[in-house]
Amino acid sequence: MPPIHLLIKPASSGCNLACKYCFYYDVSDNRQVKSYGRMTKENLEVLVEKAMTHAEGSCTFAFQGGEPTLVGLDFYEALIAYEKKYARPGLQVSNAIQTNGTLIDEEWAKFFAKNKFLVGLSLDGIKDVHNELRLDRNREGTFERVLETTKLFDKYKVEYNILTVVTRQVAENIKEIYDFYIANNFRYMQFIPCLDEIHEEKGQKDYSLTPRLYEKFLMDLFDKWYETIKKGEFIYIRYFENLLQVMLGYYPEACGMMGTCTYQYVIEADGGVYPCDFYVMDEYKIGNMLHDDFKSIEAKRTQIRFIEQSQCKDSGCLKCKWYNMCHGGCRRDRDKFEDGKMGRNYFCTSYKTFFKYSYPRLQEIGQMILKRR
Repeated sequence: MPPIHLLIKPASSGCNLACKYCFYYDVSDNRQVKSYGRMTKENLEVLVEKAMTHAEGSCTFAFQGGEPTLVGLDFYEALIAYEKKYARPGLQVSNAIQTNGTLIDEEWAKFFAKNKFLVGLSLDGIKDVHNELRLDRNREGTFERVLETTKLFDKYKVEYNILTVVTRQVAENIKEIYDFYIANNFRYMQFIPCLDEIHEEKGQKDYSLTPRLYEKFLMDLFDKWYETIKKGEFIYIRYFENLLQVMLGYYPEACGMMGTCTYQYVIEADGGVYPCDFYVMDEYKIGNMLHDDFKSIEAKRTQIRFIEQSQCKDSGCLKCKWYNMCHGGCRRDRDKFEDGKMGRNYFCTSYKTFFKYSYPRLQEIGQMILKRR
């Protein structure tokens, strides 16, 4: 087996927030069982043993939701104990978690720091924007609670990224948001395009990200980032970093930029396995990690042709001068079949305009990187 990366949803679709654009609420609404409850420690041990027994080189356990902290700190303390129990010489084990940050206290922060968790912390920019979109169950904004969590993380030296979903509101205010992030010493950022609901026409919600908005967002964000880089300050923005990797002859680490789906194991709370976080639905289920071995899971993945489908590209995409920069993009943005092939990326025009706009400066930064090596 190659390195193994498990993306686990220990609280299933359960969450203490009611974000307006939540893609997983939409995903879970499109299957027979909306929530699989909470994973038990006994089942967690099965996952850890199976993954660490079969992995070669490295094994990663990443946790998402819903909200993964709902299962409690003792669940993750058990995780560390299991990882020690099944440790093998030469196997590197790492842990990550993506959280809305509202349940984090000092004990959580100390635990993440001690056990070297990489934390993705959801924050949608400045106060007004965040509080319009990321609400708790009382329909109140959560901005202040998340900021308190960043202070705890800084205090205990937790390694964390800021995760921002690019909605209409974020796109329209990205310059101010970027300045706010820099002022708060957020140096590691990920910007994730907002998804419309699965069976709905795109661009109809008040938070929807249209191609025109995304195009403007990318150019505005790039301008701000470029200015900062030219001043000699390092700011990690995942999308731009991946573009630089491609330009320097490396594979992007973000699967959505490879143009084809990769071998992922997304694990629901009941042990069910799915090929992608965006497709945790009944028709895409490829097994159960508690009962099935990796061989049978891979056989099912092949049977539903999930990866093979993503390899079928729009003919115009293949002829595009920018194809080597995006490779067609994420399957979820082109999952509209035409003549047995996937359709063109919803944000195709956004990328074309952005690449034309930014390419010379990306080359300039790439040369700067090469000279420093």
